[in-house]
Amino acid sequence: MIGFLIRKTLYDLWDNMFKIVILNLGFIAVSTIPIFLPAAVVNLTNSVAAGVAVSAVGILICSFYLSAAAYTIKVISDYGTFGFMDFIRNFKNSWPAGLVMGALVFCLYIVITIILPFYLGIESLAGLFFAAVVFWVTFFAMLSFQFYFTIYTRLGSKIVKSLKKCMLISLDNSGFSFFLFLHNLVVLIISIVFVFMFPGPVGVLLYLDEALRLRLLKYDWLEANPEENRRKIPWDVLLIEEREKTGTRTFKNFIFPWKD
Repeated sequence: MIGFLIRKTLYDLWDNMFKIVILNLGFIAVSTIPIFLPAAVVNLTNSVAAGVAVSAVGILICSFYLSAAAYTIKVISDYGTFGFMDFIRNFKNSWPAGLVMGALVFCLYIVITIILPFYLGIESLAGLFFAAVVFWVTFFAMLSFQFYFTIYTRLGSKIVKSLKKCMLISLDNSGFSFFLFLHNLVVLIISIVFVFMFPGPVGVLLYLDEALRLRLLKYDWLEANPEENRRKIPWDVLLIEEREKTGTRTFKNFIFPWKD
């Protein structure tokens, strides 16, 4: 299943490269707000609180942008395409998800910059214990909430239910969730070479959407076959139609499709 997931995502990224790059450029533009403005505000106002407030607003704007991007690129996973007016219209449906994710990311920012350093600075067994607890809770939250945007867009626009489903899916697919986390980390590192224009954050969102969409086939099969062993999912059978739709490509027609 993982091999097919990577192949399908690669095809979809390549076929929609121009649109992915444009969406990433938009995100790069809005991300300058939380990256560069807080330090400038602190220097100008001599107020750390003002810098933190600007960071919070910037993170929220970035989250709104990514939530609209997640809504927009969902159609790619479903073998479709989108226009940029779709992206603008999707802000209306996606802003609640962006609001929640912005709050979660800001909490993560506070944990990394204030809470963890505080406990580590205690320099005692108790401080180390609490730092370890905070670290592992944060790590589990990152594994779970990486699915948040795609769960919100695919499984219904209910915030609390989406958060619960994030944790349930992550717990039920712990190895898969960890693999996705590492994969996306590697993708973002590779994106540095292309200044985050490709695959970039939007490419990561597409990969997560593809992953959830295919993973949901498991639950459809379990619902239809409740007596079967849930540890032995027949992926070869479940992915027959998906493989037919996706097809295969040689290196030549992958790079030069017009010569096929």
